[in-house]
Parts: sequence; C-alpha cells; structure tokens
Amino acid sequence: MIAKKITIDVVSDVVCPWCFVGRKRLEQALALNPDLDATVNWRPFQLDPTIPAKGKDRQRYMQEKFGSSDRIFEIHQQLTELGGEVGIEFDFEAIQVSPNTLDAHRLIRWAAQATPNVQDELVGILFSYYFEQGKDIGDRQILLEAAAEAGLDAAIVESLLPTDADVVGVRQEIDMASQVGVRGVPCFILDQKYAIMGAQSADVLADAIRQTADGYEPRPA
Repeated sequence: MIAKKITIDVVSDVVCPWCFVGRKRLEQALALNPDLDATVNWRPFQLDPTIPAKGKDRQRYMQEKFGSSDRIFEIHQQLTELGGEVGIEFDFEAIQVSPNTLDAHRLIRWAAQATPNVQDELVGILFSYYFEQGKDIGDRQILLEAAAEAGLDAAIVESLLPTDADVVGVRQEIDMASQVGVRGVPCFILDQKYAIMGAQSADVLADAIRQTADGYEPRPA
C-alpha cells in the first residue's frame, strides 16, 4: 500500500517558546498518523526584527515587552508546565540574550538543501540551545555549533554567515507570510490549503493532518 503524502509548512521563529511546544506536538501528531508520508518544511518568521544584530539583554527586553515581573513569571510558569508535558525542559533563567534570529533563519534555509530531516533536526537543536541551554542563537559561533551537530558542512556555513547570502530570500519569505495572513506563530500550513494557528494539541493537529491527506474539502456555507 502506497502511503498518502502530505506537506506541512511550519511558519515559526526559533525564539518563540510556543513554536518549540508546537514542534513537539507536531511530532506527536505525526506519530498518530504513522501511515502518512509527511514532509515538514520550516519557514521563517521574526517575532521582533528590530532587535539589534548583537541581541539585547533578555531581562530588560522582557520587562519592556511585558512590563510586570509577575506577568513574566506567570508566562514562564505556564510554559514550563506545558513543556514538561511534551518533554521540554525550559530554563528561562539561563537565557541572557534576546537575539535577532535572521542568521538562524538563514541557516535553517540552508539546511533545507541537505538530506531529508536535517532541517527539522537543526530546528530542534536551535530550540534546545536557546530554551533549554540558554545559548545565544544570534551568535554565529553558536550557529556553527548547531550546524555541525545537525550534520551540515560547518566550513561552508562559516563561509556563508559573514556574507549577505539569502538575507533577501529570508526577508521575502517573512513578508510573504504576513501577506497571506500569518499574524502569529506557530502556523501550520497543510498542503498549501489549510492553516492551523497556534500550538494546538497533538490530537487536533493529527485530525487536521489526516483529513487533509484524505482530501477533505469543507462544504461552502
């Protein structure tokens, strides 16, 4: 029996904790559909493109964004609990820098040209570096470490990072996401037909993936 195929484009940012949760739930959703042949592509989005290239002090950035230390604590507490449910060990206190993620998205774009699943593996590494280990994923040396860990050619990556390679392409993709209505991430686009916004439960994602693969077409109202 030939497996049904589906393509899932995930619009996300690697400094978005909900995107990390969403990636884990997507893994669970795909495990609930073992007979499907799913191709997962990671697409760029920047929660805050105004952050300087060298990043910004994390504590100061969070205070400016949320205002209240109590509010920040509540958000982190909620995410820590949700993360525990899907195998993520969030360590928000370890994060010292809020990075600009443009270079990270360039690296993710290059990883798509490697062997299958390398891009997804790299995204997982970057999420873990930032949220579980507190590494500055805006630092090009850290990006080289991630590239090597994912199995990319670190020498090629090292030669490309200082250049403007794919800067325009990444920014165009981000602009395109906004033009088609993506206002928040994660956003899961199934076979370029349906979009699921937010870190939905694995069951919701699994059902949507199954229906799309089966060729479901909603009836007009």
